[in-house]
Amino acid sequence: MTGSNATRIELRGGGSAVIGQYLNETVVPAMALIEAGYQVVLATPDGTKPHIDEASDSPQHFGGDEAAYARAKRFYADDPAMNQVHRLRSVVDDGLDSYAGLFVPGGHAPAVDLMQDADMGAVLRHFHEAGKPTALLCHGPVAMAAAMPRAREFRAALTAGDMARAAECAQGWPYTGYRMTVFSASEERAAEEHLLHGKLYFDMPQALQTAGGTVTSNPADFAPNVVVDRELITGQNPASDHLLAAKLIEALDRRLVTA
Repeated sequence: MTGSNATRIELRGGGSAVIGQYLNETVVPAMALIEAGYQVVLATPDGTKPHIDEASDSPQHFGGDEAAYARAKRFYADDPAMNQVHRLRSVVDDGLDSYAGLFVPGGHAPAVDLMQDADMGAVLRHFHEAGKPTALLCHGPVAMAAAMPRAREFRAALTAGDMARAAECAQGWPYTGYRMTVFSASEERAAEEHLLHGKLYFDMPQALQTAGGTVTSNPADFAPNVVVDRELITGQNPASDHLLAAKLIEALDRRLVTA
């Protein structure tokens, strides 16, 4: 599992908003993977544990189930899988062949660091070329931009509103033409109004469509939606956590049987 270390995101007109990684998006798939017999290895750009977005630290994201919320909190606080954090660079240097799949949670954080991180790009390219299950949730799919040869320039062009330049920088993106989903523009507007209290420089569908992805969204905001295309598994929003976990485990199990 690749996590983010970002804690703030830029807003139009100056300033920034406090962000992080979503609790349910992090722990629900991780716990499901462990229950299915898989080992979870957490890596982040700087090797420290991701910051959890306060907006996600609520039973609301666990269907109002206080017990499930409490289990999730304990898992994130205490489980070795969440505390033995590796630097992405060290994971790449040690070799990726032994890893069966990749999972990237959301929250706004991946749109800051992961989408332009060179080591994240190396990880994505390995999993793409090997056809290994690659699952990304909510804002997580925008991290796929890191697989571009010019990922930093791509993000800078998006921030500047130069879509032509962004499309040019996206040349060579391995996910061009893939079907995918991501946190929708209408869901983002709700987040901007109620959580960020400001406007982002770009939304996630805009970023992935400019890169060459075929992006679809569930017209019902905040309803579960997962899209599978070849090795790629993407989930639209926090409510897609259980469904994405199930699809990822199915893909891992199929690959294991084939192997």
